[in-house]
Amino acid sequence: MQLIVISHPDSVVNEAQVINQLFDAGLTRFHLRKPDWSDEQLVDLLRQIDQAFYPYIALHQHHHIAIDFNIKRLHYTEKHRLATEPGKLIIQKEEGYVLSTSIHDITELNSLIPFDYTFFGPVFNSISKPGYQSNLTEDFNINQNDNQPRVIALGGVEYSNLDKLKLMGFDGAAILGTIWNDPTQAITNFRKLQEYLLTKQT
Repeated sequence: MQLIVISHPDSVVNEAQVINQLFDAGLTRFHLRKPDWSDEQLVDLLRQIDQAFYPYIALHQHHHIAIDFNIKRLHYTEKHRLATEPGKLIIQKEEGYVLSTSIHDITELNSLIPFDYTFFGPVFNSISKPGYQSNLTEDFNINQNDNQPRVIALGGVEYSNLDKLKLMGFDGAAILGTIWNDPTQAITNFRKLQEYLLTKQT
């Protein structure tokens, strides 16, 4: 299972330093999501991140700046995806971009070509958004086929429920609150999750 970290939507003290440390600790996928930020704010943060890590960053907003930082990963929110011409997505895939999106209804999987993977949630009650609760049943399971994008669990992911995600059929997990609710423990919490997943894969 792949572990993805999503940025806090707001500013965080020493944020670039924490992001660099996460990559140094083994992070291979970081989603930069700042819905209320301007181009200038996003560019300023990116310039503080080691450029060696740009290939592992996915942009949620301001996709047009991706080319300036050699970023080849673009995330589409549900709203943005539905408002985008399918032809544009196909062109981006042909240009070498890795595309991701988000869904809240698992039956939408078949409509997500040409996306490489999708977030789905909330799988558990959210840590970062109080009141954002899961509606999944205990026997929930993803029955994927080879033509569908990989599915990444989102919402309430923490050390205690990683085993459940694998049983549900998820390809990976995205974490936000587990990292950013206490940035001073971000690296410790990430390493704990990462080591557990590596142990399960061996």
